[in-house]
Amino acid sequence: MRIIEAIDYEHMSSLAARYLIEKISTNPELILGLATGGTPEGTYKRLIEDHRTNGTSYKDITTYNLDEYVGFSSDNPNSYHAFMYENLFSELDIQDTNVHLPNGVAIDLVEECKAYEELIEETGGIDIQLLGMGSNGHIGFNEPGTSFEANTHLVELTQSTREANARFFKAIDDVPREAITMGIATIMRSKEILLLVSGETKRNALKELLNGDVRESFPASVLNRHPNVTIIADQKAL
Repeated sequence: MRIIEAIDYEHMSSLAARYLIEKISTNPELILGLATGGTPEGTYKRLIEDHRTNGTSYKDITTYNLDEYVGFSSDNPNSYHAFMYENLFSELDIQDTNVHLPNGVAIDLVEECKAYEELIEETGGIDIQLLGMGSNGHIGFNEPGTSFEANTHLVELTQSTREANARFFKAIDDVPREAITMGIATIMRSKEILLLVSGETKRNALKELLNGDVRESFPASVLNRHPNVTIIADQKAL
């Protein structure tokens, strides 16, 4: 596990974008696992800036997002599909056919989870998985207590996670109670993991990740078992 110290959130975002751009330049057919939320937003802005300024191409890049809310179609402005297009995809030359997110309105959600898992495997697996981490150690929507053996699955969101995401909605009652998420086993099959951690609110979680035991009650701790993890964290988190 390698740790890169950033000065602040903006610096962390710049370092993360530079890291990904270098990987894409080396392998223009990279398969990326992507995350949503506040943590990667700054990184995505810098990827867009680089694409506009330097012409880094994404036309042969394939992406898989970690999760999607159950009950939200792709045209719902609060869906993660909409988030990704608003904050990244619409500004790149990536092909829509290469963009993948779980279908939160699938008729059979269990089958959708299986199909998503199979699709990732069929395309050769994820080369680099971008992650954030919740203050309770969740990665994706894998909450404390999730089995390390879990593949893509349905999950009931905890109250703390719903409260953390409420800032994106008019009221907490509007925050969905369920989601589809890549499982911990799915994430761990990625060839490389890039974890971004920023702010004082994540300090205890990062400390626990670096110094605590590996256990299912703190999902991110499983990253200690992965052979290729890079953490970019700012000084407040460290």
